[in-house]
Amino acid sequence: MWSRNVASVCRHRTRACLRAPSRSLASVAETPSPLASSSTSDASTPNVVLNAAVILNRSPILTRTPTLFERAYYAYQSRIRRALFNPFPTDFYFKTGSLLEKKFAKEEKLREREAFGGPWMLKRRKAGPAAMDEDGILVASTDQLENMGEEPVDPPAPRIHEADKTGDVKSLDRAGERNLYLLVRGKDHAGKQVWRFPQGGLQEGEFLHQAALRDLQAECGVNMDTWIVGKKPIAVYQPSLPESTKKALGGELYTFFLKAHILAGQVRPDGQNVTDFAWLTKQEIEPRVEKDYWASVKDILSDF
Repeated sequence: MWSRNVASVCRHRTRACLRAPSRSLASVAETPSPLASSSTSDASTPNVVLNAAVILNRSPILTRTPTLFERAYYAYQSRIRRALFNPFPTDFYFKTGSLLEKKFAKEEKLREREAFGGPWMLKRRKAGPAAMDEDGILVASTDQLENMGEEPVDPPAPRIHEADKTGDVKSLDRAGERNLYLLVRGKDHAGKQVWRFPQGGLQEGEFLHQAALRDLQAECGVNMDTWIVGKKPIAVYQPSLPESTKKALGGELYTFFLKAHILAGQVRPDGQNVTDFAWLTKQEIEPRVEKDYWASVKDILSDF
């Protein structure tokens, strides 16, 4: 009898324990309200002002001039090829004593002298620079071409453009072997006239590459066929500004740089935001821009 009462009491207590509400750890810890968290994050997050700048590049339009070592290497390889190749069977292709055979023989002598040199070659080199082109290759005279039965060929255009001689930094034809970058003279964040890359602010809901293209057309005109390489920036510039300037701008200033190429056209500034422009190499950009600005962009510009 006593055992039955004990069993019934245990059953009732077990049911009561099961019905008792359990308190989890989450209910013990006080969870912050969403309004409090948002207000805290807004207070801790500083305001920023974003700008998109374009590094507009004109790629080299001429092959690079070979160095003395490269010229010597190519000449050496040419001599090896001519020394090892099989003789050309002139009897098979030309009739003996024909004009074509004589023409080929004269051309072959010129090629042999060009490849291996000799006393005649040294005399032609000492005769004057007109007998050789700028790469050190023999140029046949008009009389030699007439004797070979060929018409004189116009020489190629010089590698040094007229803009290089006159120092015209606005010409896209200058420094054909180098990479050129567009630098404009306009106002910075403080209203000061400085040399910089084309740039501008972002509008609401606008991506960086969209703002970069729009700002480029706004500052440099629409008479250029340009191509933004990618949607991601390749560098960022954060100037050290005083607190008064930050308050005037509305926060910290960040300028993101995007790379672009020019395919055709020319810059036509409006004269208000941009007063001047120049197509410059990397070495020519450094003395024109601020030191901290140069430190942010120097590693993304080509040395060649």
